[in-house]
This record gives sequence, structure tokens and C-alpha cells, in this order.
Amino acid sequence: MRRTLVSAIFLLLGSMLAFGQSDAAKDARDLHQDRRDIRHDRRDIRHDRRDIRQDERDLNKDRVERNAKRRDIRHDEADIAKDRREMREDLRKGDKADAAKERADIARDRRDINQDRREVRAENRDMGRDRADINHDRRDIRHDRRDIRHDRRDVRSDRRDLRQDRRDRD
Repeated sequence: MRRTLVSAIFLLLGSMLAFGQSDAAKDARDLHQDRRDIRHDRRDIRHDRRDIRQDERDLNKDRVERNAKRRDIRHDEADIAKDRREMREDLRKGDKADAAKERADIARDRRDINQDRREVRAENRDMGRDRADINHDRRDIRHDRRDIRHDRRDVRSDRRDLRQDRRDRD
């Protein structure tokens, strides 16, 4: 009876130790996986920041194009003023054919101005959306960094707990 009781105790104790070891091994694997996840999250943040820098460069290029359109509008307005002066001069001289050409030039320049203004408005609208997207992405990065800090804190806590459990078993 005593022999079976002792063997049952050893069997029970052995299974408890084996269970505890597998639990510790599982905790170590989880800890390793958590640290790997943090590394991957940090890498993703680096890539997101790179994407934001590229988006800002694209936004600056859009600004340059918009400013070129504004410059074209100013030049077209100056051309219209010049064509009007020439048209009035032609009408004073009685040269109706040249005045008609000037009217056609004025109409063409007005169409160009209107087209450029539409494009400038559309570019302003797009740039505003792009700027909002960049700000949204920055906000997401801040939140992701905060989450990583929390995850790192949790991993440190888990490591401390794991070490404490190992010390307690020994």
C-alpha cells in the first residue's frame, strides 16, 4: 500500500513538474512572439513614416504645379489687357478685321483662364485632402507608437513574471 502511494505521489509530482515546465516553455515562446511582433510593428511604423515623407514631397510638387497655373492665369490676364488695347486701337483706325482677330484672342485667353482657374480649384481641393490624409497617417503613427510602448511594457512585465516563476520553482 505504501509503495503504491509513494509511486502515485511521484507520478503526480512528476506530472506537475512536467506541466509546469511546458507552461514555462509556452510562456517563453509567447514572450518571444510578442517581442517579434513589436519589432514588426516598429518596422511598419518606419515604412509608414517613409510613405508620409513621400506624400509630402508629392504635395510640394502639386504646390509647384498649382503656382505655375496661377502664374499662367496672371500672364493670360495681361495678354487679355494687351489684346483689348490693340482691339480698341484697331476699332479707332476702322480696321474691323484686326479687331475681330483680337476678339478671338481675348475669347481664347478667357477660356484658358477659366480652365486654369478650374484646375487650380481642383488642385487646392486635392491638396487639402492630401494634407488631411497625411495628418491622419501621422495620428495613426502616434497611436501605433503608443500601442508599442504599452506592448513593450507588457513584455517587460511578462519577462519579470517569468523570471520570478523560474526562481520560485528553483
